[in-house]
Amino acid sequence: MLAHELIDESLYLAPTPAGAYFSVSGTEETPARQFLQFLLTQKQGFVLSPENLQKYMPVKNAQDAPAMLVHMQKLGWVQGLKKPLEVPSDRLDTILPDLLSQLSASGKALLADEQGFYISSCGFPHETAEELAGLSASLATLHDRYRGVLNNLGESSSAWGLVDAMGNSQVGFWPIFIGEHRFGLVIGGLPQLNRSALISLVWALMMRYGRVEAQIEA
Repeated sequence: MLAHELIDESLYLAPTPAGAYFSVSGTEETPARQFLQFLLTQKQGFVLSPENLQKYMPVKNAQDAPAMLVHMQKLGWVQGLKKPLEVPSDRLDTILPDLLSQLSASGKALLADEQGFYISSCGFPHETAEELAGLSASLATLHDRYRGVLNNLGESSSAWGLVDAMGNSQVGFWPIFIGEHRFGLVIGGLPQLNRSALISLVWALMMRYGRVEAQIEA
C-alpha cells in the first residue's frame, strides 16, 4: 500500500504525548521536530489531507510528505482524531497547576525556568519547590558540561532522575526547549507523561513562548 493511501481526510492531525515531548526535548532541528512544533503553534489541529501535508511538512520533495507522516506514525509521534484538538484557551498561570498534577501519579510536579525559579507548582511545599527548581537549573548546567561523555555513551536523553534501589523514579527532571527558553519539568514519584495533559502543557508553552509561523518552508 502506498503511503498516500494511508491518509484519512476525515481525521484531524495532532501530536501524541510522545510527539509533544519529542518536539521540545532537544534543540537539534529535524524535519520531524519542525513539523511537530508547527502543529503545536496552531490554534487547533488541521485536516489530515495530502494537500496539507505537502504544504506544511518540511521535506525537500513534497511527494515525500506522506512517507514522512508514516514514519512519524510508526514512532508514535502523531495521531489522527475525529475531532480537532484545540490549544488551551485559559491563561497559562491558571491552567498550569491542573496540567502539572496530571503528569505525576502522586500529584507532585512543577515547572521551572532556566534561572532556577519555579513558574508553577502543585503538591510540593513552597520551600521544596524552590529547592527543586534550583536543582533543575544546576542539572541543566551539569548536563551541558558532560554532554560529550553522555553522547559517547549513546545516551541521547537529557532527562535526569533520582531513583531508588529498584530503579524506580523518586524525582525526575525533564528539559523543555522552546524558542530561546529552557524550562525544567520536575515530577515527584511515578511520571505519567503518556497523558494528554502533556500535549496541552507543551502546546500552551509553545503558543506563549515559541515562534508561531503561518507555514513551514520546505
